[in-house]
Amino acid sequence: MSYLTKEKVSTIFTEFAGKAENTGSIEGQIALLTERINRISEHLQKNKHDFSTHRGLMQLVGQRKRLLNYLSKHNLQGYRGLIEKLGIRK
Repeated sequence: MSYLTKEKVSTIFTEFAGKAENTGSIEGQIALLTERINRISEHLQKNKHDFSTHRGLMQLVGQRKRLLNYLSKHNLQGYRGLIEKLGIRK
């Protein structure tokens, strides 16, 4: 399981947050968490008994959910655009 490289992280923040240095933006954080969740989900499909990774996945999903709730309360149009762009069903 390969992890995210610096280049991949900077492209994610550039695409969703506007600049690579804008690592504090909610949209960029949600996009990064979604990428991590997707990679861990692929890992867990191959390794069904990796329970510690499953717990970490659940923590990431909860963190992304909290950020999505915050975004929906403060910027509904941005929220709708982001979940459509990321392909998250909500």
